Amino acid sequence: MKTLTKVTKSIRPQDVEKQWQIIDAEGLVVGRLASIIANILRGKTKASFTPHVDCGDHVIVINADKVKFTGDKLKQKVYYKHTGYIGGIKGITAGKVLESRFPERVLEKAVERMIPRGPLGRAQMRALHLYNGTEHPHAGQNPIVLDVASMNRKNKVGA
Repeated sequence: MKTLTKVTKSIRPQDVEKQWQIIDAEGLVVGRLASIIANILRGKTKASFTPHVDCGDHVIVINADKVKFTGDKLKQKVYYKHTGYIGGIKGITAGKVLESRFPERVLEKAVERMIPRGPLGRAQMRALHLYNGTEHPHAGQNPIVLDVASMNRKNKVGA
């Protein structure tokens, strides 16, 4: 008698087809946007997702400086770093980071902390391209426009 076997096919790195996707981050909440971006970078939105292969797409984020926080997080959320010296812990609030020279780092750090650490995670993070304005140099890749704002509205309860 023939038995049914379920076989899960793992995709090989040379078989991965990467697409380019563009997201307008203006007015979107940082954490919700970062989780969507992290899923796209990892490849979890594809049917051929394989955890040990970089099968995600390239993501272009425009208006990364116009993201928003809910509640009082602009004043209360603190990003810490350590200088390496004794007593060298430094902290900066999210509001000050958004007003500083590189405001896209807020979104970059939020996505980076949702991606696995290690060589695979670093390779996936190289597929993230953040820009403060609406201009980007990736028009030649013909990116697909994602409407993340409507995705967030559909997933919210009571909307």
